Amino acid sequence: MKEKRVLSFRVRLADTRSTTWRWDTDRWVNGQSWIRPAHVAVPDAELVPGDGTGVCALVREDKGGEVDFTSLLLRPDEVQVSAGVFGTAPLYLVAVGEDLYGSWDLVDLRPHLRPDRLNPRAVARTLSRQHRYSADTLFEGVYRLTERATAVFTTAGLTILYPEPAQHVLEPRKLRADVDPVDAFDALLTGAVAEWRSTVNCVGVELSGGADSGNVSLSTAAAGFGSVHTFGLLMDGRIGRLQQDRRRMLADHLGLRDTAVPAMQYPPFVPGGVRERGVPHDPAGAFYQEAFDVVREHVAAHGCEVIFTGGGGDEVNACHSRTNAELPAADPVPWLGDKTIEALAQVDENLAPIPVLPVPTLVAFGLHNPAYLRLGIWPIAPLVHPRVVRFMEQLPHEHKRGKAMFRNRLRRAGLAESVASPSEPENFLAVMERGLRSYGLPLLDDVLRESLLVDLGYVDPVALARARDHAEKAPVVPDLLCDTLALEVGLRSLA
Repeated sequence: MKEKRVLSFRVRLADTRSTTWRWDTDRWVNGQSWIRPAHVAVPDAELVPGDGTGVCALVREDKGGEVDFTSLLLRPDEVQVSAGVFGTAPLYLVAVGEDLYGSWDLVDLRPHLRPDRLNPRAVARTLSRQHRYSADTLFEGVYRLTERATAVFTTAGLTILYPEPAQHVLEPRKLRADVDPVDAFDALLTGAVAEWRSTVNCVGVELSGGADSGNVSLSTAAAGFGSVHTFGLLMDGRIGRLQQDRRRMLADHLGLRDTAVPAMQYPPFVPGGVRERGVPHDPAGAFYQEAFDVVREHVAAHGCEVIFTGGGGDEVNACHSRTNAELPAADPVPWLGDKTIEALAQVDENLAPIPVLPVPTLVAFGLHNPAYLRLGIWPIAPLVHPRVVRFMEQLPHEHKRGKAMFRNRLRRAGLAESVASPSEPENFLAVMERGLRSYGLPLLDDVLRESLLVDLGYVDPVALARARDHAEKAPVVPDLLCDTLALEVGLRSLA
C-alpha cells in the first residue's frame, strides 16, 4: 500500500522477526509495532520487502527523478534508520527498552521527554545562541537523525553513525566569457521549483519582500503551477510601508495573490499564542512561531499543498571558503548558571560532519518546518537545492557579494530598484522588542519565582533578576532574554 506521507513509528525488536505487516486505518502494524505516515501531500511513503528477512519503509521526496530517501529498515532484531541529504523534516529518535520510537514531531515523543534530564551541551548552545547541527537534542537520550546519518538499534542499544563529510567546491571558478550567471541561475532555480509541478497544483510562497523570496517567487510564477499564492509577515511603521510596497509590486508584476499578516499583532509570547497557552511544543522552536503560525493557517486555508521558502539565501551567497570560515564570537549572557558555563566548553563536540546543504539552513528547517507538516503542507527551500548550492559555490564572489546576482535577476525581470535593492530592508527587531516588553517581562517575573532552568543550575536567578530590572528601564530589552524565556516556557509545556 502506498501513501504520500512522512513517517513516525514505534518498533519493538521482537516484532522485527516477522514480516506480516498490514495496513490498519492510518498505519502499518505488526504485533505491538506500528509505522504511521503523517498527512502530507508529498513526499511518497511505502512499505516494501527487504532482503528476504525483513521489510523497509521508504520516504522519497517526489522531485522529478531526484532520489532522496529516508528509510526504516527492519531485519530480525535490528532496526536501521537512514536519512537523505535534503533534511526538510527532522527525525527524532528515542530508545526505551526494546522499543525504538521515532517522529518528525518532537511532541510525539512527549511521554519519553524528561524536562528534568537535559543535555547540558544542547542547553548551553540554546542559551548562548551557539546553535550547532548535531545528533544532540535538549533531552537526554533523545537524538536527531542528521542528514545522511544512520541510526542502528539492537538489543545492545541505539547507535548514531555519522557519514563522511560532504564534498564541496571550496573556491569559486572563473566564468567563461559566454556564460551569463543570471541566466544560468534562472534556469537552475526555476528547474528546481518546476520539479514539483507534476506532483501538486496549488502552491504557496513565503514572501518577505527581500531578494531571496523575490527570486523564489519569480521561479514559482514561471514554473507553471495551477495556482500560486504568496504569504508573509508585514512589519510595522515606515519599514512595513516600504515592505508592503515591494510586496505589492512583486505580486502585481507576477500576477500572484498575496496575503500579508501584520507581525506586530503576533509577537513572541502574545496572549493566545502557543507559548502563552502552554501548548506542548519544541522548546528550541522558532522565536516567531506565534506570527508564523498565523501565516501557516492562511497557507492551509488556501489549500496549498507545498510552500516554497527563501530559506538559505544568505548562506549560498556567503563569500567564504568552508575550510577557513570562523564562527563569530557569541555575545556574553550574564545570567548563565554554573552548569551552563561548564557545558560551554563542549558546544563544538559531537557535531555532524559537513553536510550537503548549508548548516544554518538545516538548523532552520528543524525549527520552522514541523509546524507546516502538522497542517499537511510540505515546505521546500529551492535556493538550497544541491544543484543550486553547487552552482553558487563555484560562482565568483563579485556575483554573490551583496546578493548582486539575485538583485540583477530581479531587475532584469522588470522590477523596480526599490524591489531589487531595498534601502531599508525589513527585520524582526521591533517585533521581538514588543513581545519581550509587553509579554515577556511579566512572564520573566513568573520564571524568577519558579523555574526549571534555575532549579537545574542552568540559569543564575540573581543575575537574571538583575537583567530583568535593567530591561524594565532600558530603551531596548536585550533580545537574549528571549532565548531563556522561550526555553523555559517550552520545557514547562512538556512537563
